[in-house]
Amino acid sequence: MKTELKNAIEFRNPIFVEVFDKNGKLKSVHECVNGVVDEGIEHMLDRTFNSATDEPTWYIGLMNASPTLAAGDTLTSHSGWTEFTAYSSPATRQTWSNGAAATRAVTNATTADFTISGGASTVSGIFVCTESTISGPGTSEILWATAEFASAASVTGGDTLKVTYTVSG
Repeated sequence: MKTELKNAIEFRNPIFVEVFDKNGKLKSVHECVNGVVDEGIEHMLDRTFNSATDEPTWYIGLMNASPTLAAGDTLTSHSGWTEFTAYSSPATRQTWSNGAAATRAVTNATTADFTISGGASTVSGIFVCTESTISGPGTSEILWATAEFASAASVTGGDTLKVTYTVSG
């Protein structure tokens, strides 16, 4: 009798965001999980199973209000959402400085911090990609994952978003 082993790998990874006002007071907390897009999964499979060794640097970007996410999104083609760019620090998308894998997970060693500039606005999600330039997707860059917050984060100039991202399997 033949026995089938059925496994499923799901990358539903937790994201934790805190919004602080310009005085350092906690304004709100947002949690959600991401859905990894087809391009990101294919990249992971290529790097893991096709002996590629040139692992890229990953960056976290922010999304404007009311995104519509799709598994077919790429960094150059994502008609359901736009990038939130009203932050002054850093001047690029924030590096996801992940630590070493442990207990089947990798998380950033320090939060990815974004200092908001301008007036009142809304941040509704994040994305993880291999391009650091704000609103500047290169044609060969990879979009790994996207995530919409359960509730949008209301922000204003001087606020800081602190993002923690974990990949687990």
